[in-house]
Amino acid sequence: MAKRPIFEEVAEGAPRAAAPRVTIERPSGARRAIRAWLLVLFALVVAIIAVGGLTRLTGSGLSITDWRPIVGAIPPLSDADWQREFDAYRQIDQYRLLNLGMSLQEFKFIYWWEWGHRQLGRLIGLVWALGFLWFWLRGQIPPGWTGRLLLLGALGGLQGAIGWWMVASGLGEGMVAVASYRLAVHLGLAFVILGLIAWYVERLGRSQAALLQARRGREARAFRLSTGLMHFAFLQILLGALVAGIDAGRGYTDWPLMAGGIFPPGMFELEPVWRNFFENDGTVQFIHRKAGYLLAIFALIVWMRGRRSGFAAVRGAFHAMGLVMAAQIVLGIVTVLYGAPWELAIAHQLLAVALWVAILRARFLAGYPEGATIRGGQA
Repeated sequence: MAKRPIFEEVAEGAPRAAAPRVTIERPSGARRAIRAWLLVLFALVVAIIAVGGLTRLTGSGLSITDWRPIVGAIPPLSDADWQREFDAYRQIDQYRLLNLGMSLQEFKFIYWWEWGHRQLGRLIGLVWALGFLWFWLRGQIPPGWTGRLLLLGALGGLQGAIGWWMVASGLGEGMVAVASYRLAVHLGLAFVILGLIAWYVERLGRSQAALLQARRGREARAFRLSTGLMHFAFLQILLGALVAGIDAGRGYTDWPLMAGGIFPPGMFELEPVWRNFFENDGTVQFIHRKAGYLLAIFALIVWMRGRRSGFAAVRGAFHAMGLVMAAQIVLGIVTVLYGAPWELAIAHQLLAVALWVAILRARFLAGYPEGATIRGGQA
């Protein structure tokens, strides 16, 4: 057979090689099982974010004054045990400056909140460890996923250490609550863990072959914009934690003004100046509000791009993100106007979780689109 030249012109009408056809496969049983396990972890992380918020809102976070990762799982079992825990609490300034005269029964209420918060953290660690060992020993972890699943465990362990680092800040002299910046780190890491779990759940919802095929249709601009929105939303979550850490949401209850003006009074009255960005309730709330306005504008731009997608699933995801964003803005304003009661405050925090997940889902589908196009054909 004669050799064909490298740059041979193909005659008109000559047969062409058929384009390779990729079959979209359903995820394997192992992928589905790991996904189900991660969904359980996801629900537990959402629960601990809610319980952590309620622990802060009830002023319970400093009720346990030591960190015993193992034996701390056992609560006080006798009157002597309870009295010992109460005596330890009465040594810190939160008791002396805020709760002087608190009864043992009142102490038990805040103790159980913090104890429950810590137990939920231990439960998450146990569910992760048992699940990982089960899939690893059975050889069911897909290629490339061992490191990802180990990362979740490592971040969970780090979160426990950061939790104690946060609590320890509130046990120092003159402190009646934890340091707001440490609270922001603690909450921020919780959202990182939640985001990773959500992303892994999305990836495991399809086979590797389906993901590779879907990536060919990536909507690059929508993906980049939603990536920027993800980072901006995370920054706003951290700013919200700073607000929560010093109860700044209760200091100014008018909107859109603050104390009748554009700027709150005494924005930079603390010395040194940097303290105002963490400890001045007017400054912290002002920054959180203005960042919220910018985030809303950027979200509108991202939504307008996403709604033009040729994929129905992508459009739906961006519509959902836009609706949750709008609801969060309205709820944030209402929370301020009513002085941030605990019911609205915890709803605002949980809606932030929903918004975070909605942004991640829109980003994922922009990067791995699937389903019917706008013309009704198959993507």
